[in-house]
Amino acid sequence: MKLAVYNVENLFDRAKAMNLDTWEQGRPVLEKFAKLNELLGQIDYSAADKSRMAELMAELGLEKSDTGPFVLLRRNRGGLLRRPRDGGILIEANGRADWVGSLELRDEPVNEHAMRNTARVMMDLDADVLGVVEAESRPVLAAFNTEILPALGGTPLRHVMLIDGNDERGIDVGLMSREGYPIGRMRSHVDDRLANGQTIFSRDCPEFEVTTPSGARLVILVNHFKSKGYGSTASSNARRRAQAARVAEIYRELSENGVEHVAIMGDFNDTPGSAPLAPLLDDTDLKDIFEHPAFDDDGWPGTYDLCNASNKIDYILLSPSLFDRVQAGGVFRKGMWPGSRPRRWEPYDEVGRKQDAGSDHAAIWADIDI
Repeated sequence: MKLAVYNVENLFDRAKAMNLDTWEQGRPVLEKFAKLNELLGQIDYSAADKSRMAELMAELGLEKSDTGPFVLLRRNRGGLLRRPRDGGILIEANGRADWVGSLELRDEPVNEHAMRNTARVMMDLDADVLGVVEAESRPVLAAFNTEILPALGGTPLRHVMLIDGNDERGIDVGLMSREGYPIGRMRSHVDDRLANGQTIFSRDCPEFEVTTPSGARLVILVNHFKSKGYGSTASSNARRRAQAARVAEIYRELSENGVEHVAIMGDFNDTPGSAPLAPLLDDTDLKDIFEHPAFDDDGWPGTYDLCNASNKIDYILLSPSLFDRVQAGGVFRKGMWPGSRPRRWEPYDEVGRKQDAGSDHAAIWADIDI
């Protein structure tokens, strides 16, 4: 069985604020969007809340219209605000129940070269079971599978599963598998919460039970932990540590219930040896595929951007029974921008510019005799 994971960074459409040349360019927009959404969701609005809402709306380009360069304010009913003729924004609602609508990030189509290169990676991986990170939705993932892969000469995978997560930006996690590797029982952890009521997972941590042609059963958990992109360092680290601890707890529960074959994979947004990932990497018997003697990193230790050691943020973790059955493993980077002066690896011919890359992430794979 060839098992792989790939952060596709969206397939057809991506939030405009996340589709700029660098993450830092979009970070202020995402931070303001998150704060404004938090304020708009409150039951009651204080005078200070209203003032801050108006400031954030202006900063997001909503002073004259409900459509800004990166966000869209939908007002279906009720009176949230008015815009005086002499300028500015006045919040008239006194709480969330006074208006019906939502604040949304505006999307734009993914570069067509990037879309094709994403498909090429999925085709060339030729995985039997593929974990997907940052897909818009199940219908989108299914359409990409049945329309784009065949258009480029690929074979669609038989099973496509994705459960909506907690992130409203359309960057969810799912699983695809070939004929002979049916996906059976699924369990979502989208509503797992901390003691303070906060949801643990930024997206979800779904469990997928997969049966191999030999009849072996394994449980696969696909993850996308909190990024370092926005929010304070302390809060981001605490969120990732809580996520890692919960995944470790789920793994122990599976082991205690007799599940021998477990794979945990995805974009963990932190490096080996980091404190936030310690509950998962140090406090369990899970093994990182990078540590297997048959694994080849092709000379670069990372999985993101230029693939330095500090860019090692994508993982396939295996229970001891699976790790012992690994026959080979590696990192697939042909869909990534290789840098210049000199190139670090040979990309697809269509990766002529950084924005043409299928993703900023490499795909990771493991051949397992099961």
